[in-house]
Amino acid sequence: MMLKNIDILVNKYLFGFEYIAYYLLRFSLGIAFIIHGYQALPVPSQNLMIWFGFSPATATLVPLAAISSGLIIIISGFLLNSAGNLLTRLSSAIIVIYMSCAFYIAHQDWFFTQALFTSEQIFLFTLGLFFLLKGNHTRK
Repeated sequence: MMLKNIDILVNKYLFGFEYIAYYLLRFSLGIAFIIHGYQALPVPSQNLMIWFGFSPATATLVPLAAISSGLIIIISGFLLNSAGNLLTRLSSAIIVIYMSCAFYIAHQDWFFTQALFTSEQIFLFTLGLFFLLKGNHTRK
């Protein structure tokens, strides 16, 4: 009974802050993608062309997709309408595709291994998938 009362008290106190959790996830994901894209500038990224054999067009698109999806996932969280919801899902879809390609191209040896589940990449993928499935709908 004492644990239940403590739980009720904690829930009552933190309930007003619940919406912040979504923004923490959104900002973490967005900032990570902005940084990943920024690190590949200027475009076309010579490193992407050398390391992965990307064409100049692909070496331009990859960093721009990372930066734009990072910005959009953050901004769309403040648009509390259908446009915000669709932009959240669009940017999340880009993030999920981006991370899927990163796994396939750069980390094929990671599939279903300890390396995958101890890397930041799986969390970026999972957060992207979370917002793709959830959109801007944060309340029941």
